[in-house]
Amino acid sequence: LQTTGKEIPPEHQEELPHCESCSAVELSPPDCGGVLQLQFLINEGALVSASSDDMLHLWNLRQKRPAILHSLKFNRERITFCHLPFQSKWLYVGTERGNTHIVNIESFVLSGYVIMWNKAIELSTKTHPGPVVHLSDSPRDEGKYSFIRHFYFWKQFICSHSDGSLTFWNLKSPSRPFQIIVPHGKMHKVVLIPFTASESIDHEPFIIFSGGLSYDKPWRRPSLTIMHGKAITVLEMDHPIVDFLTLCETPYPNEIQEPYAVVILLEKDLIVVDLTQSHYPIFENPYPMDIHESPVTCTQYFADCPPDLIPVLYSVGAKHKKQGYSSKEWPVSGGAWNLVTLQMLYKLKTSKVFEKQKLEGKPTAEMAEEDPFAIQLMYWCPESRIFCIAGASAYVIVYRFSKHEVNPEISCLEVQLQSEIEDNISPEAEMIPPFPNASSHLSSLKDLSGSTNTVASEGIVKDSIPCLSVKARPVRMPPGYQAELVIQLVWADGEAPQQITSLTANSAYGVVAFGNCSNLVVVDFIQKTVLLSMGSFELYGSSDLFQRQPRSPRRSKQFAAGLTELSDGPISLELERCKSPTASDNRENSISHSRSSSVSSIDKETKETITALYFTESFARKNDTTASPCLWVGTGLGVVLTVSINLPSTDELRQAEPVTASPSGTFLSLKGAVLTFACLDCSGTLIHPPYEAWRDPNSMEESERTKKRKLVLHSSCSQDTGDHQFAIICSEKQAKVFSLPSQTCLYVHNVTDTSFLLRADVVTLCNSACLACFCASGRIIVHSLPSLRPLLDVNYLPVTDMRIARTFCFTNEGQALYLGSPTEIQRLNYSQEMFDNLQDMLGELFTPVETPEAQYRGFLKGLFGGTGGTLDREELFGEATAGKASRSLAQHIPGSGGVEGMKGAAGGVIGDLARARLALDERGQKLGELDEKTARMMTSAEAFSKHAHEVSVGSRQETEHV
Repeated sequence: LQTTGKEIPPEHQEELPHCESCSAVELSPPDCGGVLQLQFLINEGALVSASSDDMLHLWNLRQKRPAILHSLKFNRERITFCHLPFQSKWLYVGTERGNTHIVNIESFVLSGYVIMWNKAIELSTKTHPGPVVHLSDSPRDEGKYSFIRHFYFWKQFICSHSDGSLTFWNLKSPSRPFQIIVPHGKMHKVVLIPFTASESIDHEPFIIFSGGLSYDKPWRRPSLTIMHGKAITVLEMDHPIVDFLTLCETPYPNEIQEPYAVVILLEKDLIVVDLTQSHYPIFENPYPMDIHESPVTCTQYFADCPPDLIPVLYSVGAKHKKQGYSSKEWPVSGGAWNLVTLQMLYKLKTSKVFEKQKLEGKPTAEMAEEDPFAIQLMYWCPESRIFCIAGASAYVIVYRFSKHEVNPEISCLEVQLQSEIEDNISPEAEMIPPFPNASSHLSSLKDLSGSTNTVASEGIVKDSIPCLSVKARPVRMPPGYQAELVIQLVWADGEAPQQITSLTANSAYGVVAFGNCSNLVVVDFIQKTVLLSMGSFELYGSSDLFQRQPRSPRRSKQFAAGLTELSDGPISLELERCKSPTASDNRENSISHSRSSSVSSIDKETKETITALYFTESFARKNDTTASPCLWVGTGLGVVLTVSINLPSTDELRQAEPVTASPSGTFLSLKGAVLTFACLDCSGTLIHPPYEAWRDPNSMEESERTKKRKLVLHSSCSQDTGDHQFAIICSEKQAKVFSLPSQTCLYVHNVTDTSFLLRADVVTLCNSACLACFCASGRIIVHSLPSLRPLLDVNYLPVTDMRIARTFCFTNEGQALYLGSPTEIQRLNYSQEMFDNLQDMLGELFTPVETPEAQYRGFLKGLFGGTGGTLDREELFGEATAGKASRSLAQHIPGSGGVEGMKGAAGGVIGDLARARLALDERGQKLGELDEKTARMMTSAEAFSKHAHEVSVGSRQETEHV
């Protein structure tokens, strides 16, 4: 019995489900096309893949890196379907011509036995039946091979058709179908494929199929239909269905296949539906198949978190699970599933602190494109569990972690800044004298955040209002991260606030700092007050490094707006620099400004983007004798400034007395925009910023709430050695090491001259501090600290996508992370120690399990059950009977697994030898038991013979006596 594709129109052949790649294991050689089908050798540690270039590959999964053992290239026919019966060594391959070929799995060569299409059809059929679309064993008779799904205890089979109908056939009268049903009504050219049918103990069959519905309406989504008896259930999916299969308790096809779940592979997800419950709930997937509900904007990677943090995040995240899932455990286990280390621990929605956005006449697509809640920057302290985010609508949210649910009102702090952009709109601008307070007389020509709405539709200029509205009512906050403070930049004189370009915080100081294209803001989130808010050029005080010339006077909005339309030179460049929060968008501009020798170009630069911020205990001035809290500020012009933080002396005074922040007047310079800071002590050990040990702010215990803040400081070496610290500063062009407090430059290294750095981090590697850099040319460069000696310079990958530049980040122990695609997180390692141990760290892809025993068939059932006898397929398909296949039909290609393949093959051979040895031992044991039974039977026979002889002698004597 054979199923062909004659019923499927040619224009729908491309709509058949297929899989282009495998996410867990790479199953596509360099010269291979897309993967069409996968067939596992169940419990054997092997896999057969069929690709679109008519190649069959046999993969060895017994090794940690899968390798190809054999390949078979079909030359004359195209592969359409494959089937490998359970515990069989013969693979059935259907082709486009309607023929079925047999492949020996052990040798991976074709058998001479071929089921030709003209032998599998009725003699009265005059037309070609089409390609093979399905193959399966006949469960009632091993001597028959079927190509259609059986059901109803293997007495009937079912077919699907392109018009959305299902036809039911009886094996005893296969001339015409005995039943035809159309579950969703007849529709023209609607493919109803694939499908599966299984029966349950209650004699109500399961018929599951995808398709059959018209997609001419825009709201129609991909669906899966489940028919159980007379009940029809349609499950709508979020993504197109690639394939699905049912899970049954037994792998043997001749037993009742009662399904308990159906696994559905979508283009961007994998779900499992529970068939044992009436409403068919889905199982909760413990693995993040689709980690991106929205595009990822930024990432941070922590390789050495506190040991108690991950269990706490998991326990809190488990309480937020959605309702409606199946109560049973995830049914897929073993193999690669146990090796997934990316597990969703906790999810936080930052938009819940704001009111819902009103469309205000804008289309929904336009509102979605603006992404007002997009997260652009993050800061997380694992020790204190302080979490801060900066959003696209110019806001910062400070979160604290708590194990208790609260319903507080959200504290909000609004900050108004002046846009800093030059007004050199006429040649006479440089001749106008300056105002006494230049910072209060600056006006913008255009919204720096990219918005063109400078004036409201009613003609009223927006002023002192935020971009988003924080909820003014009490908000329920479940256990986990809870909003402590929302800081919003507001509109100023009709200008929208600029996007935030840098963010940092310190739990020991209770201070958060952030900057944008022209301003720096420092906020005390304990007392909820603004400590510092000034333009970046004001941080220099009287020692302006660039000696900016006076600016033009303030112009009216209408005049400025009119001139904006005419200006497309320097203004457009400045706008491009300030649109993106990442430094990657303004590399060339910042470099050209910092290296320019033209006085006029420097004079026009009236603002500096804040590109990096760093809290630490350091020396803010040259004459300082002890380290004190300070904030390091890096700008887009390559300048580093320090801000002193003065804190109250005791923890009791910290809640009441004010904290002050003021520029120290110290600045250092580098080439290019500053990317990162770090401090080393006199022994070269990395100085970690101080932090506050975590305590639950909403604890029910009074002692916990009133407990003093426990601050953890870095234990530095003795201060009697002169220069007490090393300051590490890296820009997009060079790295410098300064001695503090003397501010002497000890080492300088030009990291790149032809490109620029996208990311730089100071990390620890083998208990030593290193500077790791990722260049825009794709190179990964590592330097020792504090000497800046090159340790590594390799060409990793070219930056072809801004997603890589935006998400690339380093962490300790030689690890890095980035998003290679919207659905792929790539983790890399540049440590030799980890590389040497990588083979041992890899998990096992194959985990053998105990094969369930087949159902015992009684003697009477086998005699009167109507089933055929057993078939010796070796005798039917073997070379002795069927002969050899034509060499021109298919070409055998040995595996190219290399050393790994040989190791895997050796491992497979060792496993085979071990199994053979075990089988020999079992055989010897059984032979020993048989010998014992034989000896007992011989002893019994001898005793019986002796007893019979005695009885015979006694009878003879009685006869003679008579």
